[in-house]
Amino acid sequence: MQSHRFLRPLWSSITIRVSPPLAASASTPSLRFVPRLRPFSQTHHPRKDWPRPPRTTRNYNVDPRRRLSEAKPLITSHGLRRFVRSPSLHTVVVISVLGAVAFYFSNIQTVPVSGRRRFNCFSEESVEAASEAQVKRIIYDVERSGGRFLDDWDPRMAMVKRVMKRLIPVSGMEDANWEITVIDDPRTANAFVLPGGKVFVFSGLLPIARNEHGLATVLGHEIAHNLAGHVAERMSGQIGTNIMLYSLIFLTGGLAILGTQFIGGAVLDLLFSRPMGRMQESEADYIGLMMMAEACYNPHEALGFWQRMEKAQQGEPPEWMSTHPSNFNRIQKIGEWMPKALEKRQESDCQGTSAFADLFRQAMVRGVRIE
Repeated sequence: MQSHRFLRPLWSSITIRVSPPLAASASTPSLRFVPRLRPFSQTHHPRKDWPRPPRTTRNYNVDPRRRLSEAKPLITSHGLRRFVRSPSLHTVVVISVLGAVAFYFSNIQTVPVSGRRRFNCFSEESVEAASEAQVKRIIYDVERSGGRFLDDWDPRMAMVKRVMKRLIPVSGMEDANWEITVIDDPRTANAFVLPGGKVFVFSGLLPIARNEHGLATVLGHEIAHNLAGHVAERMSGQIGTNIMLYSLIFLTGGLAILGTQFIGGAVLDLLFSRPMGRMQESEADYIGLMMMAEACYNPHEALGFWQRMEKAQQGEPPEWMSTHPSNFNRIQKIGEWMPKALEKRQESDCQGTSAFADLFRQAMVRGVRIE
């Protein structure tokens, strides 16, 4: 009885199952022990031990300046030397320089009236597209400051339109979408013509112009900037200026970015941008004088206009600090060009032919100078 008590737990967990005979001749049943699973078994399933990140001691109260001082630098002198000595870098630099030189010389032009060689990589279409945003900006600034634009019935607006009606045919840009806007601002004596035929005149200029001949002097000058492609030239010049400026920043290791931008930008502007601006203004004076003469305006009125402008602009900066030639030098140059302008007016039939503008464009394409 004692042994039976010990065997009972073993046999209580075993079930005797009789399997069917495999063949007709098999008469002896086979026994198979199948363990019976007990509910709420204490068997433990294997756990998946996922990798855990290493424990680190984090002190969030550490001074940020201390953590910054202990941080490893992104650029080290050793890494910089390796980068500079890298053969792949030398190959990239050589290819880039050769490509830049080829691109530069393939976009060199000759300005016909002065023979000056210049770099220009922008087309007229791209310049006109860029000026559309500037037109919207000017209109927005005038409206925000409380200014207003003159209506078509205003005599001052009618005067500007009469002058433009005679200058547009001689400009060679009759197909442009011309829009004339006069801003009512008696304190500002200025006018400009943006690419695409967008004309802006401040009413303060009209008393200095006095008449249509004086106004034709200014508007002919501003139209000449577009005929000569000076806006595209300035946009192209910004490419070279930015390359030189960022090269200075790179050579200083980025340690003096603000100083390089300010001082380097001022030096480049003084050495390149301002002298280039004075050359462009002188070219526009000559082209505008020839166009106003071809439109049968009196070239002598140009001398009177710039003399009045010189009196109105007392205290102007020295010429070397300005993007414009001094009024004194301007008057001298116009006096030298006066015989040619009078000859141009005498040859004109006053019918608005664009003989000079067409000659200028043809000379620009051929890269030759005209007198």
